[in-house]
This record gives sequence, structure tokens and C-alpha cells, in this order.
Amino acid sequence: MMSPNARALIEKIEQLPPDRIAEVEDFVDLIRTREQDRALTRAAAKTSAASFAAVWDNPEDDVYDAL
Repeated sequence: MMSPNARALIEKIEQLPPDRIAEVEDFVDLIRTREQDRALTRAAAKTSAASFAAVWDNPEDDVYDAL
């Protein structure tokens, strides 16, 4: 079931001329691509955190934790 906000947005889009609808579609694609890129970056950071734990978490570098 579609949310009321989504339905209202679709109704607004349907009132636009075709060239503007194409712009909206391009913008939505841009937002989706950005979100996918961010998700990939978060996943890569999460995956690499374990590998870097020994480098980041050591007594010699504890002084930097307070900065």
C-alpha cells in the first residue's frame, strides 16, 4: 500500500509536462545512485574496520583517542 505522501507526490508529477517528468525521473535516479554509493561506502567501512582494529586500537595511539 502506498503512503499518502507518495500518492500526493505522484499526483503532482502526473500534472507536469513530459519534459519536466523526465527531469524528475533523472533527479530520482541521481538520489538513488547517491544512496547506493553511500550504502557501499558504509559497507566498505564496516568491512574494513575489523582489519584496521589492530592498527587503530593499540596502546601507543591511545593519546590520540582524547583529541
